[in-house]
Amino acid sequence: MNLAYFHFELPEGLIGQEAIEPRDSCRLLVVHRKTQTLSHHSFRDLLTILDSNSVLVLNDTKVFPARLFGTKETGGKIEFLLLKQLSLDTFGCIARGKLKNEQKIIFDADLIGVVRHCEERSDSGPACRQAGIQVTFNFSGPDLLFKLDEQGKTPLPPYIHSLADEKDLRRDYQTVYAKEKGSAAAPTAGLHFTENILAELVARGVQIEKITLHVGLGTFKPVTADQIATQTLHSESFWLSAVTASRLNEAKKAGKKIIAVGTTTCRVLESQSDATGTLVAGEGETKIFIQPGYKFKFVDGLITNFHLPETSLLMLVTALVSAPNSPITFKNFQDSLIGKAYEEAIEKKYKFFSFGDAMLIL
Repeated sequence: MNLAYFHFELPEGLIGQEAIEPRDSCRLLVVHRKTQTLSHHSFRDLLTILDSNSVLVLNDTKVFPARLFGTKETGGKIEFLLLKQLSLDTFGCIARGKLKNEQKIIFDADLIGVVRHCEERSDSGPACRQAGIQVTFNFSGPDLLFKLDEQGKTPLPPYIHSLADEKDLRRDYQTVYAKEKGSAAAPTAGLHFTENILAELVARGVQIEKITLHVGLGTFKPVTADQIATQTLHSESFWLSAVTASRLNEAKKAGKKIIAVGTTTCRVLESQSDATGTLVAGEGETKIFIQPGYKFKFVDGLITNFHLPETSLLMLVTALVSAPNSPITFKNFQDSLIGKAYEEAIEKKYKFFSFGDAMLIL
């Protein structure tokens, strides 16, 4: 498998730069695997596309203001992206700028951090990025979370250059059903849902369930050849309750279609499905890397956004649309149904990435 197979050219003007309002007015490209066809809709058309035989599984993770700006004692500016809380007073993170172990970082008059587990680097400057860093703060528990809410900024992806103020960004870059705080990025497939459309779907008999996966470092890292070879990705923490697993297993046995909302949800469901296709409750870390040739055990469909080229997310949607165990080359990716879907989306000027339009794979 060559990562270059998953390259495509995207005009910069098609990258969504602001949230679509209202959320459910975005465009929806439906990929019909059975008939190998595409159709174009509004997201609200889900109300006629889905029915009582459909189950939507949502990721209820909540984005926290994980982007933090600090100053070294020498006066140098540092930008951190907090990725995962490791203890009551410590976060794992990546940083832009050159750092050293035991270096003190001042975030404001009260909030101070100390850098841990930082590898020495010879390069420097504003483009320098360091990963695997830990920062221990002088606040702990709820007090630390309060300070981060006060000082932190919404961790927008680097390709979004929004001029919106922080209050609006915190609303826009969050699903309406977000509950469990812990993500450094939004599960963006869920941004299209409103409380009204969720209620209307339930009224139509659509079953809605929720799991939790906190989006972490892997979202910001390119895929490596080693990851492709070992079929393992970055680790992300998840939780799937016994009650939810039981309801989903019953729905699957009844012949209902399990539609994951977002690749994050898909990763949890496939990670927790055993060899018989039965979902097992639990919590922990998943490193699953779904790429072409993977045989899906539990997920029947997917709601997702349009993804960056050469990413694990694009490989996942390609795997879902492609036949299991079928080889893929750059040429036949372009000629495949998912390749044609992306080509048509570009031609019809769909918006791409986090603040973009949606795709439904059935």
